[in-house]
Amino acid sequence: MAELPAQGWSYLCPAASFPAFRTMAPAAPSATPRHDPYAALRVPDFRRFIGARASFVIATRIQGLVVSWQLFKLTDDPLALGLIGLTEAIPSIAVSLYAGHVADSVQRKNIITAAVTVLLVCAGALALLAWGVQTQLLDIRQTGTLPIYGVIFVSGIARGFLGPALFSYMPQLLPDRDKLANAITWNSTTWQGSSVIGPVIGGYLIAHLGVANAYTIATALFVVSLGLFISLTSHPLPAREGEAPDFMESISGGLRFIFGNQLVLAALSLDLFAVLFGGAVALLPVFAEKILTVGASGLGHLEAAPAVGSVLMALLLTYFPLRRFAGRKLLWAVAGFGLATIGFALSRNFYLSLGLLFLTGVFDSVSVIVRATLLQTFTPEYMKGRVSAVNNIFIGSSNEIGAFESGVMAKWLGTTASVVFGGIMTLVVVGVTALKADKLRRLDMTPEKKPA
Repeated sequence: MAELPAQGWSYLCPAASFPAFRTMAPAAPSATPRHDPYAALRVPDFRRFIGARASFVIATRIQGLVVSWQLFKLTDDPLALGLIGLTEAIPSIAVSLYAGHVADSVQRKNIITAAVTVLLVCAGALALLAWGVQTQLLDIRQTGTLPIYGVIFVSGIARGFLGPALFSYMPQLLPDRDKLANAITWNSTTWQGSSVIGPVIGGYLIAHLGVANAYTIATALFVVSLGLFISLTSHPLPAREGEAPDFMESISGGLRFIFGNQLVLAALSLDLFAVLFGGAVALLPVFAEKILTVGASGLGHLEAAPAVGSVLMALLLTYFPLRRFAGRKLLWAVAGFGLATIGFALSRNFYLSLGLLFLTGVFDSVSVIVRATLLQTFTPEYMKGRVSAVNNIFIGSSNEIGAFESGVMAKWLGTTASVVFGGIMTLVVVGVTALKADKLRRLDMTPEKKPA
């Protein structure tokens, strides 16, 4: 991995614009500004933004749960669950670099509203397909599952454009950079909290109202989200340094930034492989139906358990920010994620399984917040779309590719063995990262303190 330039953090993050972090021992104690855990929430636009995200995430989590349940019931094949992730990841990865360039070239709010509109149409299409099957206007034996995968493919394109635009637009809503770290934590907390609610609602809807009604309610939530995004203030693009580059120069600039920064690259790589190998979420319908025998309602609770852990940890970090020895804590957290994943695979008790999934969420929340803080803090505003696009490829799509890997391994090794294998591989990745990425291991995110 490439070393940082001799200028240190100031090369990536001018002191006038961003708070500085240290990778060495802190200086002598001095006065520290009082921490306001609600700083970002005092900004009206930011409140509307996280409201829009909450509605969006609840809708997508309901939809994702219903799709996985529907396809598993139609096929009785764990590979079908893996194909959901692959079908969404391929188009998302294909457009990600171009989407990052667009996010740094076009007003970001316009990209967000366009992408959410496409996702709303996709949600409506899934609802119509389900109603067609339920009313026997559509014979699934003739059409097969191809129409469902087709809608998922289109939604993958929209999500490829949405990710970089959301990431780069959020800081523009804040009047000053002092609120950025707090906004990142609240943004993560909102995402995780919505991820708790979504699967629980989805499981209840499947069990009591059926697949078609569940899709319809998810579609209505997309409408709410779109309305809130439209209500946000439009902000001009941040000023660039020098002339606007062409497409290839724009993309290569983003890639050089990522691969020239050992800290950011190591954090991305660690999360990438942990998610790729360590995720059991894609196989939860199999655990719910075949192993733990708790049905659709139990599946909703299993889906929600990691998010419950994540949101509680994120709330804790809102009041007690992760600063000192952040790199070591990140490595221990990812190792804990791997161990909890192995424990979940071996558990045959529903409540123990819930507890272990809860722990995966606790550990994952640390990784998410550290990675987001590094990216938002050290990336220049005019480059955030492109850097987020690379992050999307590393992390966002690794969820879907990890789901495919889980489905293939489950078909080859069996469900339990595949999840155990993934947890072991996560531990291996942590060990290699700890040995090779010394800057990440020594990372200290304590802000530079001003003299009293």
